[in-house]
Amino acid sequence: MTTEIDFEQLVRGIGDGVIVCDAAGAITFWNDAATRIFGFTASDALGHSLDLIIPERQRQRHWDGYHKTAATGETRYGNDLLRVPALHKEGKPLSIAFTVAMLYDPAGQVASVIAVVRDDTARWSEERALKARVRELEAAARSEPVAS
Repeated sequence: MTTEIDFEQLVRGIGDGVIVCDAAGAITFWNDAATRIFGFTASDALGHSLDLIIPERQRQRHWDGYHKTAATGETRYGNDLLRVPALHKEGKPLSIAFTVAMLYDPAGQVASVIAVVRDDTARWSEERALKARVRELEAAARSEPVAS
């Protein structure tokens, strides 16, 4: 039995943010989960650059990688998660994790870059707190006298 899948409905309904940009970096698709994560609606985002969600200090690095990926069609983040800082519409910092995929035109050139994004802020905060606690415990253990 073959069941047709409505991929647009699938992408609109999944819990991860799906953001599609053209090769130049303009946003062409923004699902409801991206709105939940970043606070920007699709109408806020469509046609704009990803600078909406990229902290200013990260922008040059981001665009260097983006343009290289669009030009070569190669990325190591197709399978490996990339974890980076991001911004919410209200200006609050986020930590996101995402993978990247590409869509190609008939000539084999990258037409679109797709990011499947998850808000990783809570996990990142917990990990940071645990690392700080480990450092505290290690420092305390170094300063305690050794029992004989």
